[in-house]
Amino acid sequence: MLLRIHPVTPDPRQLKKVIEVLRDGGVVIYPTDGVYAFGCDITKNRAVERVAQLKGIRPEKADFSFVFDDLAHLTDYSRPVDTPVFKLLKKCLPGPYTFILNANNSVPKLFKNNKRTIGIRIPDNEICRAMVCELGNPIISSSVHDMDDIVEYTTDPELIHERYKDLVDLVVDGGYGALIPSTIIDCTGDMPELIRQGAGEVDLS
Repeated sequence: MLLRIHPVTPDPRQLKKVIEVLRDGGVVIYPTDGVYAFGCDITKNRAVERVAQLKGIRPEKADFSFVFDDLAHLTDYSRPVDTPVFKLLKKCLPGPYTFILNANNSVPKLFKNNKRTIGIRIPDNEICRAMVCELGNPIISSSVHDMDDIVEYTTDPELIHERYKDLVDLVVDGGYGALIPSTIIDCTGDMPELIRQGAGEVDLS
């Protein structure tokens, strides 16, 4: 199913359809402020396993990011961060960044592994933040890669739907996606470390 949602003013009735799929343990593809992403409710283990299968990885080895709608519930899943890191989060988010933080004890229980870190995202995208807000807990984020060697990520939601319509439960069409993934910053050590330069500019000096 391909569901078109306005990227600036998402219709609550359309969002409700997405939330129903997520709460039923479905897998969706949705827009972020970068590339389109596979997503599911983080509390639905079978859905997380399906996302891992789509990515060709074992669930216990997956490094999926969590999408939040704001920083209010961050410590539900991560250990407390120090003031400089929190200021960096506040400065960059919402935006095309993935921050790696130390996970608290709830994350290994969710994924049934010994995962010690968590990737968090708050995309500058009204659709996905509204999805998380309405759902009431974070959703998985894992980028949709294109099979074409020339274009690394798929940007056209209609083409994404054509390719994955039999593999996911819903594709959210929020307009064309971008070609550049998020910038990844590791904040688990003494100083933040740039892991991947993506769409988000950052000065860690």
